[in-house]
Amino acid sequence: MSLSCNIFSRKIINNDILIIHKSRINLSFYKYCNIDNLMTLKNNLYIVLNTLNVFGRIYISREGINAQISVLKKKYYIFKKSLKYLNVNFQKIHMNVSLDNTQSFWMLKIKIRNRIVSDGLVNFQYNNDNTGKCLKYFQVYKMLNNSRTIFVDMRNIYEYNIGRLKNAIHIPGHTFRLQLKNMLNTLEKYKNNKIVLYCTGGIRCEKATAWMKYHNFKHIYHIEGGIINYIRESKRNFLPIQFQGKLFVFDYRMMEKVSNHKLSLCHKCNNICDNYINCSYNRCHRLVIQCKYCYIKYHSYCSTRCMVKSFYTTVNVYK
Repeated sequence: MSLSCNIFSRKIINNDILIIHKSRINLSFYKYCNIDNLMTLKNNLYIVLNTLNVFGRIYISREGINAQISVLKKKYYIFKKSLKYLNVNFQKIHMNVSLDNTQSFWMLKIKIRNRIVSDGLVNFQYNNDNTGKCLKYFQVYKMLNNSRTIFVDMRNIYEYNIGRLKNAIHIPGHTFRLQLKNMLNTLEKYKNNKIVLYCTGGIRCEKATAWMKYHNFKHIYHIEGGIINYIRESKRNFLPIQFQGKLFVFDYRMMEKVSNHKLSLCHKCNNICDNYINCSYNRCHRLVIQCKYCYIKYHSYCSTRCMVKSFYTTVNVYK
């Protein structure tokens, strides 16, 4: 019987976590590598990580592993050692330690997928030996000060809207697969420039550089550990950070503050704001930027319409 699932309700899990909550580290990591027997790996991962009280979301596929997790601080090194023994390809994985270690996950989920990042590419086989050059944080610092270098943001538009590298180009497309389709035409005029791709943790950009090299772009780079690692290492080594605003993260916290710049507007009143909420109406649940005044005015809903609909749904339930 597969053990790779939670057998308790979310309410029970949340209560237990609040009782036993201890100092934690938020991590993300990925690795492009060949993985066989995915179900065995899934079950082994769950058994080991559940024993270590690791929470989070992990995707595995035949092309590798992609994870965002929360680890007890005192068990971090045990976790790293355990991961290496689970698969020979996990010997060297770059760990992105979060800027903010607020509680990010409440349970552990491990899923098998076709790809660790959905790309929609049919006639293209990712080649780990033919990617762009990987840059350390200090190399990024130097290239940011070179006007001939083009920095390209490969994240979703809702990530870009609240925080980004100064003067970065955003590739249009509300999914990664659409961005891959659009990026060749968007960047054609910069083909003779050095082009640095960046995303949150690096997983999109590593694959995107291989896609660009396949289409004869020569001077292609990506950032080791993505923008998270660039910010963290720059802070640790007292280098100026040219990322402005907030960093969107895919967990309970939603955002990490990097600078005091506010780059967006409230979707209702157009006041300067960079806080995201999910609409409280379950049939909507839309991700929107909303200021604290509109949050109070609309009671955490994205609109009057959703507020009214939610009210009548609740009334009908209790009739």
